[in-house]
Amino acid sequence: MPAQELTSLERVRNLKVAADKRFHSATHEEIMQGATTDIYFVRSYELLHHMGLGATPVVAEIFARRGGILAGVEEVKHLLAGREGLEMWSLDEGEEFAPKEVVMRISGPYDKFGLFETVILGFLASPSGWATAARECKQAAGDAPVFCFGARHLHPAVAPVMERAALIGGFDGASCILAAKLAGREPAGTVPHAVILIMGDTVEVAKVYDKVMPPDAPRLVLVDTFHDEAEEAVRVAEALGERLSGVRLDTPGERGGVTPDLVYEVRQRLDQKGFQHVNIFVSGGVTPERIVELKAAGAAAFGVGSYITAAPPIDMTMDLKVVSGVPVAKRGRIPGITPNPRLKRQI
Repeated sequence: MPAQELTSLERVRNLKVAADKRFHSATHEEIMQGATTDIYFVRSYELLHHMGLGATPVVAEIFARRGGILAGVEEVKHLLAGREGLEMWSLDEGEEFAPKEVVMRISGPYDKFGLFETVILGFLASPSGWATAARECKQAAGDAPVFCFGARHLHPAVAPVMERAALIGGFDGASCILAAKLAGREPAGTVPHAVILIMGDTVEVAKVYDKVMPPDAPRLVLVDTFHDEAEEAVRVAEALGERLSGVRLDTPGERGGVTPDLVYEVRQRLDQKGFQHVNIFVSGGVTPERIVELKAAGAAAFGVGSYITAAPPIDMTMDLKVVSGVPVAKRGRIPGITPNPRLKRQI
């Protein structure tokens, strides 16, 4: 049975949270309960219910402080679905929005959704920031595939949210298992440096990978662990031949990182040996600017992590614009509904 929503200060006081045997993140039940909202919304409920105004019909609008790509709508729908008297309108996930454009409108009794203002804005802010950063990378890459490798940079509770947002922003795949599954896809990725370090030889790893992995798994091999990347790329290509789909460059910053000159040399060495079919996959500190340079040098695909995870949230603001049928607004805002014909009925 679902926990009671925290619609009163008494319920907040009685909320017990076990300090041990749990991760420091909210469960789905706690989010639905209202445990991640700001306390002042509970105080608002106390005042409104005391005055018999909790069910006041209102229209709330959400707008963004800067432009970007919208993500997080599906979670808001899950939160609000089935609440009597509510309607929700919004842009679709993946749509671009302008600064100050209304991206979502919610109408109905205030006490059916007001408690969750913090949650709703949070569902939209970070995912939209991540999706926007992903769109920047994908636009830079053009027809070259881009994959999200950012799960290691975030708390695991939100890593799937981030990688799903990257897919909404246009990425071609994600390495986080749950993120890919939530998006109806299969996770993408091969093996890390750890396997090569343990086995002791890149070519041996490539041979075993080719033998053990299923036929539909791309034969993509890291070539920067022990030896010169260009020489290692040729060694692996000679070992796997036509079965090798690509080599991955992830040279650490201590050795200069992956540069356009390095990509160009690897491409030329492979071509000279007749391995034109072997693509170059680049990861490690990839940004939109670097994608343009690296693609021009011969890179064919990219793995992006920290550029996505470091993207700032897009601040979202919720304003009440109609109360009991009367247009209202705080100072500096225009009373009444803001027209936006792009909004679509979601609930």
